[in-house]
Amino acid sequence: MILAADWYFSSFENRQPPPPVPHSPAREFVTQVLATASVVLGISYLIWRFTDSLNPRALWFAIPLLLAECMAFVGSVLTFLNLWRTRDTPMSPPPRTVNEILGAPFPEDRPLSVDVFFPTYNEDVELVRLSVRDAKAMTYPHPIDLRIHVLDDGQREAMRAVAEEEGVGYLTRQGNVGFKAGNMRNALENTGGDLLVICDADTRPFSTLLERTLGYFRDPTVAWVQTPQWFYDLEEGHPLPEWLAGRLHLGRPGRLLGRVIERLIGPIQIGRDLFANDPQVFYDLIQRRRNWCNASFCCGAGSIHRREAVMEAALKAYAEQVNRAVHPFVKEVEDPLLRSELRTALLGQAASHVELTPYKFHVSEDIYTSLLLHCDKDRHWRSVFHPIVESKMLSPQDLLTWTIQRFKYAGGTLDIFWNDKLLRRPGPSTWQRLMYGTTIYSYLAPLWTVPFLLAPIIYLFTGIAPLSTYSGPFYAHLVPFLLANKLAFMSASWGVRTFRGEQHYLSFFWINLRAMRDVLAHRPIKFHVTPKTRQTGNFLGLAWPHLCLIGLYVAGLAFRGAWIWGHGGAGLPSYLVNAFWSLNNMLSLSVIVASALRRPS
Repeated sequence: MILAADWYFSSFENRQPPPPVPHSPAREFVTQVLATASVVLGISYLIWRFTDSLNPRALWFAIPLLLAECMAFVGSVLTFLNLWRTRDTPMSPPPRTVNEILGAPFPEDRPLSVDVFFPTYNEDVELVRLSVRDAKAMTYPHPIDLRIHVLDDGQREAMRAVAEEEGVGYLTRQGNVGFKAGNMRNALENTGGDLLVICDADTRPFSTLLERTLGYFRDPTVAWVQTPQWFYDLEEGHPLPEWLAGRLHLGRPGRLLGRVIERLIGPIQIGRDLFANDPQVFYDLIQRRRNWCNASFCCGAGSIHRREAVMEAALKAYAEQVNRAVHPFVKEVEDPLLRSELRTALLGQAASHVELTPYKFHVSEDIYTSLLLHCDKDRHWRSVFHPIVESKMLSPQDLLTWTIQRFKYAGGTLDIFWNDKLLRRPGPSTWQRLMYGTTIYSYLAPLWTVPFLLAPIIYLFTGIAPLSTYSGPFYAHLVPFLLANKLAFMSASWGVRTFRGEQHYLSFFWINLRAMRDVLAHRPIKFHVTPKTRQTGNFLGLAWPHLCLIGLYVAGLAFRGAWIWGHGGAGLPSYLVNAFWSLNNMLSLSVIVASALRRPS
């Protein structure tokens, strides 16, 4: 057996997750004031852009860029609405018995029954063993029927042996229909716990997970609880002074320079979390601040579900699908009696050809199920985001793994919007629709980031600017808006590292473009298991769009700079604006190139 000490992440075992950022009413108020100012200034800027800034000789260039700015502004407004307030759901004492979580108690009470699922396909069996052992170590202050199950879609004898050695359940099936969703459906058919804990193969729950989260289910309308995911093996990078001294071979002068810089702007870690894997921005900011409007959605690993809610949603979806299959055959029949008889006859046939799927066979079955439950206008199911980290996981280790994961997120979310059209169903509140819509809208970012990436290149090679002039009015309208926007986001995200996420906002463009293409072409978004160990090989091929753009920026800056030099400085203000714009874009794109070349220690 491979011991934990033999794994690369064994040196990270003692790392502790960050606590949730403390809620500050004063800071929240400052954020709301700054966000309001940003929106007002943004509207003023866009009005000026529409009325006084367009280059009439290049409307083919000016109008698309202005539309991209409008879409980016809408995204900014949606982000501020998401970050507007923090209202954590109060924790409740862990329930003693099943009747304490039911709306209609059983005549005979009993201890809670909880199933813990570890879906696996091809992950290292010893990695799964570590997760299972941590699950076995979970504590609870009352008697509880805890059953841990390894759901092996790889049908491996070695995995079966690990489950037997650890004394936990082993469930498998013939075939892999539905991938992870099908695997979990099979598990639901063969288990009976009141609550389900969903883990990934590498999810290692902390001992406190159950005692801190099951209390939320005292509210019989709570369908699931999502806890933050935390990657405990993130690359921490190198302190700037040491990086300058060692990696750049500057020695003592470099170390002194680094200390001076850090004294001015704070500690800097070079190479930290190149992939922007740190999920704190998503969980502590986005998910947590949807609690107040019941719009926090399930993210799979680290979530706890009420079986009743999952099965009831499945039955309703099953009935809806059967009725939808019958409707085309009976809608043209005018006679009510004949229509009723035909419908009855067809329902039985349709029911035999439709599968009951508690988790839809979808690459993003977690958010799909969340939206389905929030659409239930009869039960009004609630979700809870629990802000304290209760498990640890492994992060993507290379650009290939990272790309597979991010494409799955983007494609799955867009597919739910475009093909399943769940947001059009009755049931969700306006705020729920808005929050789910914000998530979907974020994956449409290439519609505005691609014009932002191309605009300076067009100017540098043609000399054509989208604005009539880069004069005082331009700076008077743009700078206050950008400053208020930046300060509002800094206040909203206080205590959370956001730098990498801001870089990746632009660099995601290629993955999101491919996802949009596949969804619009009705290509199935395939489920690929995210590798848990680093893949070998050269990944620069995955960064070719970013390398091409960086090359165009460098060539364009040299070309336009030489032209301006030869024409006595004519057009220098436009050049400086676009040079700054280009450098900012290159900084964001370079993180993908650095990720492709990354060789972890």
